[in-house]
Amino acid sequence: MPTPPTGRRTRWDKDHPRYKWVALSNTTLGTLMATINGSIVIISLPAIFRGIGIDPLQEGNVSFLLWMIMGFLLASAVLVVTFGRLGDMFGRVRIYSLGFVVFTVASLALGLVPMSGSGGALWLIVWRIVQGVGSAMLFANSTAILTDAFPSRQRGLALGINQVAALAGSFLGLIVGGLLSELDWRAVFWVSVPFGLLGTVWSYRSLHELGTRRSGRLDVPGNLTFAVGLSVLLIAITYGIQPYGGHTTGWLNPWVLGGLIGGVVLLVAFCVVESKVADPMFDLKLFRIRAFSAGNLAGLLASISRGGLQFMLIIWLQGIWLPLHGYSFESTPLWAAVYLLPLTIGFLIAGPASGALSDKFGARWFATGGLLLTAVTYIGLFLIPVDFPYWLFALLIALNGVGSGLFAAPNTTAIMNSVPASERGIASGMRGTFFNSGTSLSIGIFFSLMIVGLASTLPATMSSGLQHQGVSAQVADGVAQLPPVASLFAAFLGYNPIQRLLGPTGALDQVSAHQAATLTGGEFFPQLISGPFHSGLVVVFTAAAAMSVIGALASLLRGGRYVHGEDA
Repeated sequence: MPTPPTGRRTRWDKDHPRYKWVALSNTTLGTLMATINGSIVIISLPAIFRGIGIDPLQEGNVSFLLWMIMGFLLASAVLVVTFGRLGDMFGRVRIYSLGFVVFTVASLALGLVPMSGSGGALWLIVWRIVQGVGSAMLFANSTAILTDAFPSRQRGLALGINQVAALAGSFLGLIVGGLLSELDWRAVFWVSVPFGLLGTVWSYRSLHELGTRRSGRLDVPGNLTFAVGLSVLLIAITYGIQPYGGHTTGWLNPWVLGGLIGGVVLLVAFCVVESKVADPMFDLKLFRIRAFSAGNLAGLLASISRGGLQFMLIIWLQGIWLPLHGYSFESTPLWAAVYLLPLTIGFLIAGPASGALSDKFGARWFATGGLLLTAVTYIGLFLIPVDFPYWLFALLIALNGVGSGLFAAPNTTAIMNSVPASERGIASGMRGTFFNSGTSLSIGIFFSLMIVGLASTLPATMSSGLQHQGVSAQVADGVAQLPPVASLFAAFLGYNPIQRLLGPTGALDQVSAHQAATLTGGEFFPQLISGPFHSGLVVVFTAAAAMSVIGALASLLRGGRYVHGEDA
């Protein structure tokens, strides 16, 4: 925008002292919009599938269910580093602003689905993947734009606000999705359109290219081996949670094993390619910087454990605690989001404060202490009873949010401060890849751990409980031997699990009215699954605590405050 005739500069001008705050507000909008849409669909899936006339829990439709969640996450994880590299080459603001356009078009198309049934599901999956492409463009370049705009003494504050928006967005999406799905399932997608239009106009009008561009060619072999390798690996992990043959999970499925092995082989090939090409998309030399490599390892482990926490808390609230406290299964998705608010509040309190303080004192102790605090809260969560007093649960998840807030902003700042200015786009993309891949990995890892925990105790408990209410031994044993993932998905989506399991068998018509009411009431399933679920929680949160401790150790080894090009 040209300088006004008076000679005074406006905040839109790149040299104006307030321009950095314009960049912060715009990139925070983009990050918040992208992360909200990563979770907004999770809570809205029952309404969405009802809208297109599909039962997501029917055997042939489970893949639709998984791809509605994973398509967006997969595109975001795989492409974020590519768009970070393109930002270094052609301009970070250019790629970032185009991300708003792609995201907005995809959001509009998602709400305009013209068909129902499997065709409608495929339409939604394809446009969710396109939406994930737009998200990757926004996510890859937002931190690089902020790092360019802010001096090193203020980057912690700026990136703290940006990262809190990213983390809080994943939980705000649950609330927004729960509210909008009660009105109209299409509104879940259309709500992003006005914000996308605002962000598009605002970014093209106000943002300027301040970064140092890095010339070179696009690394086609690296992009292909990375995209295919990571995609195959994440898809295999996702399908590993589905039953195979007589097994409760699919880890012995030849296709899953082939995907795991093939994905790892392609990623190894990718590392070989990147060590030889002149202009790599994933600059392996950056890992020689201790603050960069340690920060990304800690970030990956924190992202996996945090993603697992979100899914486990949703299942815990929707499948057990809320029904025990008088909430219908249909209403539990919205109320689960409400009862998780202390977690988001913890993020909002700790994130900006720790970011600002890390500008002065460095990231090491804030990030390390934050991960140790989250590890303590994971242990606390499996020590409390399944039917917990809410104040204790709220305190633990609020402290978990504080710990995550203490870690996220300083860790991101330390990573971005440690790289040369010409590498900020690719560094931002690499950091985003670890962050988004961790979220995707958490689905397969933590669902599998929970299923393993349930499989050891749930069948006998369910068979005994069903027979006690008049269900025949043959039907009770048959239902008890069904894979636990069926009960988990039902609870996750706000369906009545017992009604889903017994309905097709006709067993509800063969017991008394009182017994049928008991079986499908709000207390039978939660009381039945409480013991086995707690066994699964111990496995899941022990793994999450271990990841947090290892991440804290990596964070501790990052060294003192370091800014590339400046004295430590």
